[in-house]
Amino acid sequence: MVCGKTDLRKGIDGLAAVVAENYDLDLFDDSLFLFCGTRNDRFKGLYWDGEGFILLYKRFEIG
Repeated sequence: MVCGKTDLRKGIDGLAAVVAENYDLDLFDDSLFLFCGTRNDRFKGLYWDGEGFILLYKRFEIG
């Protein structure tokens, strides 16, 4: 999980750059990278499935 606030307007390339530049982690390893924005009900996930990146977006509903 990427700690701190991330601009969730970023797409695959922008989020991959955050991981590569700030955390020096292998993007193509079997890992799921989770990003939090300024709101605590929205998250994005970035995952390499062996053929390409999958970008996940989750918004929790109240209740």
